[in-house]
Amino acid sequence: MPPVRVSILATPDSLVYPVSGMFEVLTWVGTLVADDEGPRDSPPFEVEIVGPAAGPMPSASGLPIVAHRSIDEVAETDIVIVPSVDMSTKGDWVPGRYPRVVAWIRGMHEGGATICSACSGGMLTAESGLLDGHEATMHWASEAACRRRHPGVRLRIDEALVVSGEGGRLVTSGASTAWHDLALYLVARYVGPATASAVAHFQLFQWHRDGQAAFGVFHPPTDHGDAAIAASQRWIADNIAVANPVEQMAEQSGLPARTFKRRFKAATEHAPIAYVQRLRVERAKRRLEHSDDSIEEISWEVGYEDPASFRRLFKRLTGLTAGEYRRRFRLPRADGRAPWPELLRR
Repeated sequence: MPPVRVSILATPDSLVYPVSGMFEVLTWVGTLVADDEGPRDSPPFEVEIVGPAAGPMPSASGLPIVAHRSIDEVAETDIVIVPSVDMSTKGDWVPGRYPRVVAWIRGMHEGGATICSACSGGMLTAESGLLDGHEATMHWASEAACRRRHPGVRLRIDEALVVSGEGGRLVTSGASTAWHDLALYLVARYVGPATASAVAHFQLFQWHRDGQAAFGVFHPPTDHGDAAIAASQRWIADNIAVANPVEQMAEQSGLPARTFKRRFKAATEHAPIAYVQRLRVERAKRRLEHSDDSIEEISWEVGYEDPASFRRLFKRLTGLTAGEYRRRFRLPRADGRAPWPELLRR
């Protein structure tokens, strides 16, 4: 069986570790092929890094990446992987930087290749138009920019891995280390599940089966230019546990209730009650990470007298129960007594 040809796309805006990580994992996987999924005359994957030009190029962090070949030299391939790109613009991606690269991605897909993207690389893939009308995921911080620039993409931002398109030839993965999920998926799909399991055990990779909702941080827009709504946002941030928050915010704004709700949604992209819920859950997440307070106490602190209602909301917005979230994200303790922030303040 001939090896599957994999072209990992690198640009000067790429991050090094997903490029090198995908390259090393897919190159090395041949050493772990399960007995019932081998033997093979050659490695399962033939992997190369390609770029706008062959040779070394700077990466987003300044570390060099070496492209084995230029995209102009690659007439066909089986898999294209578009890894993470620079996130310094808070999830946004200025389109039009790499028109040749975008055209090449589109051409490879037309030639039968499966197009994969990892993290914010989904923004570059979206430029090709291939994701329009299809489900996709990417880094949660890119959600607002993607919805604004590419409204035709059916984002499932809470998912860590999404396979869509005819024949499953569009594969997208979520934030940062969700490229692990992408690598394991490609191994399972093209080599076999037993080999993917062996890779996961050896590399200490974990499928993000609960998705990436719990990892996201709620950063509501504040630069929308509506002074009255911005003042309401500041007020609710300081009065998170207030009763009847939407009514109180409208009153503070001095706007009629219907006008307030309409302008709030236009400015923040969230209905007022959904905004408050997300803000409260975000505050609760920080308390779960940094304190030993009970879930009931935290529920009260963020404005919910009924802990059961709070628990249901928390699970709906994060995909985890509050207890599961605390176990997963609780800051490590160095001496069995105090969490890291307390130690650092000593």
